[in-house]
Amino acid sequence: MSTLSPFTFSAPIQGVQVKPLTQDGQQIVIRYNGLLKNQGASQVWLHGGFGESNAWEETKDYLMERTGEGWEQTIDLKDKQLNFCFRDDARNWDNNSGVNWTYRIT
Repeated sequence: MSTLSPFTFSAPIQGVQVKPLTQDGQQIVIRYNGLLKNQGASQVWLHGGFGESNAWEETKDYLMERTGEGWEQTIDLKDKQLNFCFRDDARNWDNNSGVNWTYRIT
């Protein structure tokens, strides 16, 4: 029997939740139920990059999947910190009032 407890989603912050998929936190699922979803976006992308909050590296747009629980995307971390925000198919952005979101492995 495994001694690991099952991983669960974090409490939502501005409609964003994160769930680690691995013990080391290097693979996560991000769930989005924020402004763009609430305004009826037909598609949402996660825009993310690694490293410090003011110097994103390896930025990429991840096409999110619509689920019954919101928009979701699995990310494999290449660094200890992922910075991210969201955009829809009309190129409207949700960047958490300009501060974006951060997932950090401590």
